[in-house]
Amino acid sequence: MSQISELFDLRGKIALVTGGSRGLGREMVLAFARAGADVVIASRKLDACEATAKEVERETGRRALPLAAHVGKWGEVESLAERAYAELGRIDVLVNNAGMSLLYDQVSNVTEAMWDKVVDLNLKGPFRLTAIVGTRMAAGAGGSIINVSSVAAIHPTPNVLPYAAAKAGLNAITVGFAAAFGPKVRVNCIMAGPFLTDISKAWDMTAFEKQAKQSIALRRAGQPSEIVGTALYFASQASSYTTGTVLPVHGGDL
Repeated sequence: MSQISELFDLRGKIALVTGGSRGLGREMVLAFARAGADVVIASRKLDACEATAKEVERETGRRALPLAAHVGKWGEVESLAERAYAELGRIDVLVNNAGMSLLYDQVSNVTEAMWDKVVDLNLKGPFRLTAIVGTRMAAGAGGSIINVSSVAAIHPTPNVLPYAAAKAGLNAITVGFAAAFGPKVRVNCIMAGPFLTDISKAWDMTAFEKQAKQSIALRRAGQPSEIVGTALYFASQASSYTTGTVLPVHGGDL
């Protein structure tokens, strides 16, 4: 193995990815397994996690543990961490990828329940899971924590304000946790732009493509596989002197 490929080598590592059964999470799960890691795949739907786990094991031969958990619920986050440690002994890489937004017609119609649902999943859950796993990483051999944020955090539009607020909070706690868990644990954030995942199926693509030509330097949305390079960088020794960083991966959002 060359010195360059060794930088991105994850053999012997264990990675936990929330929202890992589809979209960007699935791409990261597969990438980590291809790089040699065993993986924990977490989402609300166990059957989807199991399907991705079978795909990982069939393609890579790595162990894949599917676990159902609602990341927006504090107790389920704690149970997820406990089960992962009980089954695999440790976590070397944590990716807080699970997230969602809700549709509303005007801001006055955002209910408390809607606000709580969005903020719980995008911010409260990642805070608690990072606190639990990061503390254990810092007490052990260290590790890497990767949060997945959104350009909405810095370019909030009226139709996604609860989501934008939660992702801005995720950017903030990335920096704070990096300070809390250094020097053994690195905490970084991928601030993602538009990607063609399942969520994009609800987009008006004609309108999006028109807007992209004006507001995105690369003039397009990203393919899910285009998250892999950044995820591997943060997960591996390639980023050994990088922490507390929020890295935009958005095609040049202007």
